[in-house]
Amino acid sequence: MIPFLDLKRVNAPHDAAMRAAMGRVLDSGWYILGEEVQAFEREFAAYCGVRHCIGVANGLDALHLILRAYGIGAGDEVIVPSNTFIATWLAVSQAGAQPVPVEPLAATHNLDPARIEAAITPRTRAIMPVHLYGQPAQMDAILEIARRRGLKVIEDAAQAHGARWQGRRAGGLGDAAGFSFYPGKNLGALGDGGAITTDDDELAERLRKLRNYGSSVKYHHEFAGVNSRLDELQAAVLRVKLPHLEAENAARRRVAAAYLEALDGLPLALPEVAAGAEPVWHLIVVASERRGALQQALGAAQIGHLVHYPIACHRQGAYADQAWPALPIAEQLQERVLSLPIAPYMGPDEVAEVAAVLRRALG
Repeated sequence: MIPFLDLKRVNAPHDAAMRAAMGRVLDSGWYILGEEVQAFEREFAAYCGVRHCIGVANGLDALHLILRAYGIGAGDEVIVPSNTFIATWLAVSQAGAQPVPVEPLAATHNLDPARIEAAITPRTRAIMPVHLYGQPAQMDAILEIARRRGLKVIEDAAQAHGARWQGRRAGGLGDAAGFSFYPGKNLGALGDGGAITTDDDELAERLRKLRNYGSSVKYHHEFAGVNSRLDELQAAVLRVKLPHLEAENAARRRVAAAYLEALDGLPLALPEVAAGAEPVWHLIVVASERRGALQQALGAAQIGHLVHYPIACHRQGAYADQAWPALPIAEQLQERVLSLPIAPYMGPDEVAEVAAVLRRALG
């Protein structure tokens, strides 16, 4: 049996250090916005190459609070990929703004910069590219459009911890970025957690208040904020795991390379990496018109697999009350994509076993 992801196996190398870190928090008697969060914020900001990191409760809050801090809300539009996890769209909706979907590149499944300008209107305030599956979006082209049109660029980096575009890490490419530390992420906590990274001093100051009831001084509330704070226990766990992220991402690259070699020549659409991108392979996603047969074969062999994502955002019940343009690329992807197991602990034998099952199924 090869599970899609075994979190016990992912966390096993860090077990003793994580237990010690959690014990340190318990002994401190300080559990909200204390030394562990402050230290993690410094360390993760340095890792991403930015001045500020603001720990929040989860990745959705990270994106939503960036929009709120920029004053983006009712009457505004935000360009989002048509092919993404729904949190990207929900962040815009929660801010009161309107998501405007733009189709992806068929090769990378990431936002197609060539389609962005046609979606810009006088109401557009921001572009929110997603570094999907751990591969950075084509940020140079996106930033050029945004700067020329006076728009903010907000990275959805929930799947891209450590990914680079033209040598610079995700989280330091746009005006601000939102990260998730959901347990299955490349840098995963032991529960929900998130962070915002930015070089914008004014934005960072507002976000620190916004996440904490609109307050920087206890019981003094400058505006109507929210409660969205990365807690001390999760920050302590993330501090243990962050120094190992580069090595674990390198291991993911080795697994991805083995997959690409083993699957070469099969009638599958394999992942393509854009020039200038250094992905961290949060997911490895293939595509096939025979997905059902592949799923059946993998299931019979007790090999875990998932579909990211089986229902496009505009087809979800959450957005059924709106009329959407035709989005054929996103709709085609939802019918064909298939995610294979990938994790830092996987060895060549496991990759070979998955590839052999796919090869037999495709006959």
